[in-house]
Amino acid sequence: MAASGTFGIEYGELTNIDLLGAYVAKTISLDPRVGNSPPRIAETASGMLNAIGLENSGAEDFIKNKLPKIRAFKVPLIASIAGEECGELTRLVRMLDKAGGIDALELNLSCPNIKHGNRKGLIAQDVAATFDAVKAVKKSTRLTVIAKLSPNVTDITPIAQAAEDAGADALSLVNTFIGMAVDIENACPKLGNITGGLSGPAIKPIALRFVKEAYEAVDIPIVGIGGIMNYQDAIEFFLCGASAVQIGTANFVDPNTPKDIIYGIKKYMQRKNITNMKGLIGKLRT
Repeated sequence: MAASGTFGIEYGELTNIDLLGAYVAKTISLDPRVGNSPPRIAETASGMLNAIGLENSGAEDFIKNKLPKIRAFKVPLIASIAGEECGELTRLVRMLDKAGGIDALELNLSCPNIKHGNRKGLIAQDVAATFDAVKAVKKSTRLTVIAKLSPNVTDITPIAQAAEDAGADALSLVNTFIGMAVDIENACPKLGNITGGLSGPAIKPIALRFVKEAYEAVDIPIVGIGGIMNYQDAIEFFLCGASAVQIGTANFVDPNTPKDIIYGIKKYMQRKNITNMKGLIGKLRT
């Protein structure tokens, strides 16, 4: 899959989107969000920081103007959603259910660039808040619900278990790490939001650890995310327990990266005489 916010529908002019396992749309909220103040992007060693702040035009615009274009793709559509409290999420989910044409929801509980009501920290940093949010969404839809969790926690396992206990059908691991960069000439942060979400190859070793730990703690599928730039990276996530992967930062370098990774996985499996994905998932030897 291509990770939310990294693969616009215009990429269809550059690569064959229908080769993907699924298309994950950019995160939407019930009402429009203006996002954070610029600058919003800063390059780092082996990665990048972003502080977009979930800028989007809201659910009504998504349903009216964007959903019809995405429906033209043949691959399953996963809508990424976010909200500051359960009531907002419930209303958003019901709108999307009514609109139709959506195959699953990725519940973004972990964007590091927004605040969730009066709560300190992220929903995905709190066991009870994670449980409540997933439970509310599951009660409001029959669609598959994928809980996207944060790596900005001491221990991922209780959060992952809370999402599973609340009814999540799968987990996405992980979202970006909170970081910052400094402009030494002007003695100021490089991002208008001061901090942002770190992504790219720099985070892959830590993301792999989170996937492995969650795989050993829950029984639902895991979507691995974090610094996947080639098929070798993807294979690492499968071996650690991921049933699928999402490509993010690499799409900014080359929109054909997901396609190249798919072909690379096929060739790897042929070379290893692996006939299906079950021969890869969680097969790490320890």
